[in-house]
Amino acid sequence: MEVINALGRRKSAVARVYLSTGKGNFTINGRTLEEYFKEDTLRYIAKQALELTGTTASFDIKANLDGGGIKGQAEALRLAVARALDKVDTEAYHPVLKSNGFLTRDSREVERKKPGQPGARRRFQFSKR
Repeated sequence: MEVINALGRRKSAVARVYLSTGKGNFTINGRTLEEYFKEDTLRYIAKQALELTGTTASFDIKANLDGGGIKGQAEALRLAVARALDKVDTEAYHPVLKSNGFLTRDSREVERKKPGQPGARRRFQFSKR
């Protein structure tokens, strides 16, 4: 099987994933999954698509993560892995991934701060006199 690449985004994080047949090795920016994501919850999010389809030990994943925070990067990685698995075998994996919402891009992003205000929607206290 040739290398399959996919892209995942979440907030301002971008994940580029290269999926190939292998033994389940996860490499993120030249580091292992355990070195990159210290928390168990983030490792769980990153592996969710593989565990759901039962392909944890059959693919090697090399990922480049950029931008955003650590949680956004984990969720971007989940989307990219799900998209790559969908490219591998659409008939087998698409219904399972779609029903669990792993193929849907979460488009929520931080709203920009407006001038003359302390935040995006927050206003300074109104004073009548």
